[in-house]
Amino acid sequence: MGKKGKKEKKGRGAEKTAAKMEKKVSKRSRKEEEDLEALLAHFQALDATKTQVVETPCPPPSPRLHASLSAHPDKDELILFGGEYFNGQKTSVYNELYTYSIRKDAWTKVEIPNPPPRRCAHQAVVVPRGGGQLWIFGGEFASPDGEQFYHYRDLWVLHLATKTWEQVRATGGPSGRSGHRMVAWKRQLILFGGFHESTRDYIYYNDVYAFDLDTFTWSRLCPSGTGPTPRSGCQMSVTPQGSIVIYGGYSKQRVKKDVDRGTQHSDMFLLQPVDGREGKWGWTRINPAGAKPTPRSGFSVAVTPNHQTLLFGGVCDEEEEESLEGDFLNDLHFYDATRNRWLAGQLKGPKSEKRKRRRGRKAEPEGADKQERGGAGAQEPLEVVREVVAEDGTVVTIKQVLAAPVPAGQPQSEEEDSPDEASGPVVEPSPRSNAMLAVKHGRLYLYGGMFEAGDRQVTLSDLYCLDLHKMQEWTALVEADPGAQEWLEETESEEDSEEGAEGGSDDEDSGDSGGEAGGECGAHAGAGRQETHGRAPPEPGTPCRT
Repeated sequence: MGKKGKKEKKGRGAEKTAAKMEKKVSKRSRKEEEDLEALLAHFQALDATKTQVVETPCPPPSPRLHASLSAHPDKDELILFGGEYFNGQKTSVYNELYTYSIRKDAWTKVEIPNPPPRRCAHQAVVVPRGGGQLWIFGGEFASPDGEQFYHYRDLWVLHLATKTWEQVRATGGPSGRSGHRMVAWKRQLILFGGFHESTRDYIYYNDVYAFDLDTFTWSRLCPSGTGPTPRSGCQMSVTPQGSIVIYGGYSKQRVKKDVDRGTQHSDMFLLQPVDGREGKWGWTRINPAGAKPTPRSGFSVAVTPNHQTLLFGGVCDEEEEESLEGDFLNDLHFYDATRNRWLAGQLKGPKSEKRKRRRGRKAEPEGADKQERGGAGAQEPLEVVREVVAEDGTVVTIKQVLAAPVPAGQPQSEEEDSPDEASGPVVEPSPRSNAMLAVKHGRLYLYGGMFEAGDRQVTLSDLYCLDLHKMQEWTALVEADPGAQEWLEETESEEDSEEGAEGGSDDEDSGDSGGEAGGECGAHAGAGRQETHGRAPPEPGTPCRT
């Protein structure tokens, strides 16, 4: 009896300790929410001082992630809104609006009264009605320390013709979330998935909502059949047949205390009206043929002029309980819904006069042209690793692919002797995740993204262009030097204060998900690869996955 009594007493003591900790965490959580709401109110008060539209020519925007890049439906310009930036210690979230003139190759900052609050990881969709409208839903805001997050559930429209913002207040819409996807389908906006986190837990969604652009009303769709599991950061696009395709994405689940396991999805589904009736939808799982992309998260999506869905880059993760290693990518894939087939995006390379002259030669050996085009026997391009030392001493490793050299003993043609026609380094975006894409006049525009160098997150602000009709080569419109980017290491005092705030223990508030379980590492707005499009790392203080 004595031993049993001691056990019962010890059990009650543990329960009391857990109850006290629960109360302490709940109290701190309420305090954090109040602080965050006060910060949001402060920023909104600053925005309220803007009373007129001001357009200012400016240099390219500063580096940022999880912004939206959209093509204007009528003008030759791109529209960049929102985003975030993390410098190792501080998270900055934006509600700035920029336009990029394609013909003038020039940026303009556009300040419009009453803009949406600062946010990142929202969704933006352009529709051509009314002189052009940019619709924005959801997203998130993070405190400067990257530990508190606010998920929006608001809907905004930017009237492009009049340059006015309008908040559309409609009930029955989706809950607050990030990492969701939204497309324009006929006269509706269709929204799928995403995720939300609190200070103690997180949830992924696989619900579907429709917003009617005529009646300004939300409705939740209940498709028949088995659809995708809950996820964020997936591909969502409209097919030429009028269906909506969902591919990939990321989700995670808790496998034990303080340990979450992520999943990089690679399945594909069609969402389509049943029997041609609007309002009644059904899910169908499909298995495309062809050169499928490797499993990844943080990839970017656009729709090509021939209605294929384009997928660029991302990161392929190898996840262990205590570590997270990623292979960043810069490959292109195309999904042809008409044939239900994946195609690998291969660039032809720049045209040159020497190739045209060679085709006219009568005595050309049969395999010469094949070898020149990279067929069997052609040498592979060389991968060159370049290290850039930043101001703080951090070494950033950048990979570049150079054209293959002429094999030893192979004679060069007269044309190849010309220095003007000598092949140089291949111009292409470096491997990255979370780049922002837009297509205008058959050209793909790629802005920014991020990659990791050790514990450092490098946020990019470069701009590239690729002609999707010719598929020859990338053109660099804005180049950036990652080595010049500021990166501040977390100080020991900050680490100590975080441990103290958690009571020196690894409880649920300091878990692996970088903010999913407790806000560490800014899984949304800042500390690296973000949960908004994918995932966060197993231990606090390391860059987060997107």
